Amino acid sequence: MADRDDYRLDDQIGYILRRVTQRHLAIFAAAIPEVTTTQFAVLARLAEIGPVSQNHLGRATAMDAATIKGVVDRLAKLGLVATTADPADRRRLTVSLTEAGTGLFSTRVATALQISAETVAPLTREEARTLQALLSRLT
Repeated sequence: MADRDDYRLDDQIGYILRRVTQRHLAIFAAAIPEVTTTQFAVLARLAEIGPVSQNHLGRATAMDAATIKGVVDRLAKLGLVATTADPADRRRLTVSLTEAGTGLFSTRVATALQISAETVAPLTREEARTLQALLSRLT
């Protein structure tokens, strides 16, 4: 049976992942101050798949219903997305990029790629590929 001396916070995967996430968020915020990483993920997914229901968008960005609603509401206030009622089901909202949203995403794609590279910069190219592959297996 393990005892408390066996537990070192610095060795715990959740703690390490949180610290890496904090580092990535700081790099992102400095480089793309207009939106958060979560908001940028929504812009990226909409640019990839086009207009989609808010529910589907939440699933496509790994956000629960409450989170995606808040993100979409904030992006709509910024004029980066628009929501419309689905004509087939008035309870369903369709979310789409506005011209401003498309423009922001398009002008920040190169920066976003640089942010990803900077996040893994302490690793070799092969280590970064391995890390990404391993993390993808955990999702």
